[in-house]
Amino acid sequence: MSPLFGGNKSMFDTMQQFFKDDDWRFERLEGKTILKMGFKGENGAWRCFAQIREEQRQFLFYSILDSNCPEGARPNMAEFLTRANYGLITGNFEMDFSDGEVRFKTSLDVKENEDKFGPGLIKRLVYLNVLMTDKYLPGIMGVMYGALSPTEAIAKVEG
Repeated sequence: MSPLFGGNKSMFDTMQQFFKDDDWRFERLEGKTILKMGFKGENGAWRCFAQIREEQRQFLFYSILDSNCPEGARPNMAEFLTRANYGLITGNFEMDFSDGEVRFKTSLDVKENEDKFGPGLIKRLVYLNVLMTDKYLPGIMGVMYGALSPTEAIAKVEG
């Protein structure tokens, strides 16, 4: 493992220190390099997971909604998320068709640039993630509960 910030910190230690320094409340999942936390935006609240895959040299951050999409609404949700993803540069929405879980993921691979992994990169990916989730949440909920079509929801969010 190469040193980060002139020390011998692992990627996990670096990530954990960022969340401590940024005043996030979190807990570590037992035996894993994953932190679990919550976030409350202007449009709602949800769970977040920050994960380090040390061997692959990857950082992942997920915002996972507390409500799963009902089975009958999943085709419309898939269309909405595809439309939302089309214009995104960093990160993407995902839906598990088996249970309707909806989440937003940002990730970073630093295999060739470990020395660049630090608080600045982590902060950009984390806050981009939660801000995008918050921005699109009204559209997601509108499609999830049948109040909006995918095109209406995109127009509401992006228009």
